[in-house]
Amino acid sequence: MPNSSSKFHCNHRGGREAGRRELVSRSLQSAQHCLEDQDFGTAYAHYLLVLNLAPELKTSVKETFQFTLFKWAEELDSLARIQDLFNCYEQALELYPNDEVICNSMGEHLFRMGFRDEAAGYFHKAVKLNPDFADAKENFYRVANWLVERWHFIMLNDAKRNLTYLKAIENAVRSGCKSVLDIGTGTGILSMFAKKAGASSVYACELSKTMYELARDVVAANNMDREISLLHLKSLDIEIPKHIPERVSLVVTETVDAGLFGEGIVESLIHAWEHLLLQPK
Repeated sequence: MPNSSSKFHCNHRGGREAGRRELVSRSLQSAQHCLEDQDFGTAYAHYLLVLNLAPELKTSVKETFQFTLFKWAEELDSLARIQDLFNCYEQALELYPNDEVICNSMGEHLFRMGFRDEAAGYFHKAVKLNPDFADAKENFYRVANWLVERWHFIMLNDAKRNLTYLKAIENAVRSGCKSVLDIGTGTGILSMFAKKAGASSVYACELSKTMYELARDVVAANNMDREISLLHLKSLDIEIPKHIPERVSLVVTETVDAGLFGEGIVESLIHAWEHLLLQPK
């Protein structure tokens, strides 16, 4: 009797496997026919089914899947079915999370729709995945020009200003300010000044996703990624001890641009400083 039961289960498993292979084969054939008829939406659905049933085929069908995705996304875009478009890319990135071509294409759609910060994140990921991917690099530099104010580049090349900041931070750290928060860190230059000056703890926050990613790269390139804690947050959203373990003894910031005159910005900064700074005894 046990032998009969074992044989039944074996046959059952074999039948399911044969059924899976048959379904995968038919879906691949259907997808190909749909592509020939330029029915990209149905072809995309067939490829999703294939890749979920047979993940081992990911490599062999990747290029055709990409082509189908991009064609279907163009149709969705033309029909203003924006949520469906994003859903397709999310599904594709679940299947191919480290595919630079899909990341770059997602970024291009986001950029055209005006989501420049989000687009920069996808372009940046594509470049990180493949530093030689020329299209992604060009897209990232293009969107960075939209997001990074011109004054920021001027500021970075202002040697006199940087030296003044460096001396001021050094003086503050030497006088006992050992924990530092850099609000709106940008490329992370003030945070690195603080660490080089001898601060024991340095925290930096940056709201822009693009600048946050740039700061991570710059800090890592200077071998300080383990010494400076970078947060992708507004300063007002920082909580102790959730995001940083302590009140700091020094706040540094370089937020003097047109945004300074935005609604409530000065009051917001003052509130953040009062919340995060050590109170004098």
